[in-house]
Amino acid sequence: MNEIAAHYSRFRVTERLLLTGHSHQAWPDVAFEAQQHAWLDAAALVDEKWARASEEAGKVRDGFARLLGDSADNIALGQNTHELVTRWLSALPYRQRRRIITTTGEFHSIRRQLDRLAEEGVEVVRIATAPVEDLSDRIARAVDDRTLAVMASSVMFESAEIVSGLDRVAAACEAHGAALLVDAYHQLNVVPFDVRAMGLANAFITGGGYKYCQLGEGNCFLRVPPGCRMRPVLTGWFAEFEQLESAEHGRVTYAPGADAFAGATYDPTSHYRAAAVFAFHVAQRLTPDHLREVSLHQVGLLASSFAALDVDPLVARAQEIPAVRRAGFLAIRTPRATELVRALRHVAVFADARGEVLRLGPAPYLSDDQLCDAIAKLGAILRGQTRVTPGTRV
Repeated sequence: MNEIAAHYSRFRVTERLLLTGHSHQAWPDVAFEAQQHAWLDAAALVDEKWARASEEAGKVRDGFARLLGDSADNIALGQNTHELVTRWLSALPYRQRRRIITTTGEFHSIRRQLDRLAEEGVEVVRIATAPVEDLSDRIARAVDDRTLAVMASSVMFESAEIVSGLDRVAAACEAHGAALLVDAYHQLNVVPFDVRAMGLANAFITGGGYKYCQLGEGNCFLRVPPGCRMRPVLTGWFAEFEQLESAEHGRVTYAPGADAFAGATYDPTSHYRAAAVFAFHVAQRLTPDHLREVSLHQVGLLASSFAALDVDPLVARAQEIPAVRRAGFLAIRTPRATELVRALRHVAVFADARGEVLRLGPAPYLSDDQLCDAIAKLGAILRGQTRVTPGTRV
């Protein structure tokens, strides 16, 4: 048993093979206690609970800033990345430019929104994701004086490939006056991220806590470069919270910097939970550097164990990515991906699929024995040795 697993007892991490670490990691038990505190504060303080909620939100900003190597003053919070990205999109100067560059491998929150904007006349240029090794260079070359913005991921959600060279994209955007938004969701807290070391000091960065941060729903962020004066069209009243009493009808006012991207009334329970989990990570020394070491070992073990199965590559094959360029999960390409997810669930192995990619994501609370057991069960399914009885429950 992994010694840290005891802190995740409510998610039964020792009883189930949760290979969903890239999608929904288990929450430590302190998260349950924090949610109770949120309810009790509401009961005791009623509408005056918002002062306490603001304190918890401040801790969440501190937590995200620590993972980015940045200042909490540059962090705006939101319930999901789509909420924050659409505010950002609404602040761009469409009267001057209408060309957005992205990739063919962006997650649906960006992909779908850009598809819809394209229907309204925004020019959307999609750069082919493969090969990822030179993706940043190809994006950078596409940026010109017509470019309004670039939207790209630092890790591809389908394959776990790390996108290097984003500093070159940032430089191209600065040279041509275009905005840059980096989706760091699949990098945060599994592969170290440092805004300045990566050359992204002037970039917008979005991500959240549903995956590797173990924060659960309702905990996303937009990192806003210092000195930003953008005015989102989609704007919540929290963005002028400090000026509410003096606000006059006319030109809409905004708080400076990241606060200009603030939303409106929300359920603060998520921030109580996130603040407690961030504190737990600090206490357990679960730093991004340490978690990267754990991830490299665990994903490497999954890869070597799968290779030992010697599966026909036409049936299933692991995506060939050097360990240093792979983030937090193992991608297995197979036309049976969705079927395998269902079959694995019947033998208490939790995984997911994106198209023809079976994704196996470990987490720091799992043991090596559990990982090997999961691959053995996958092998039995692929060899037809495991028969699933309809209606079987896990």
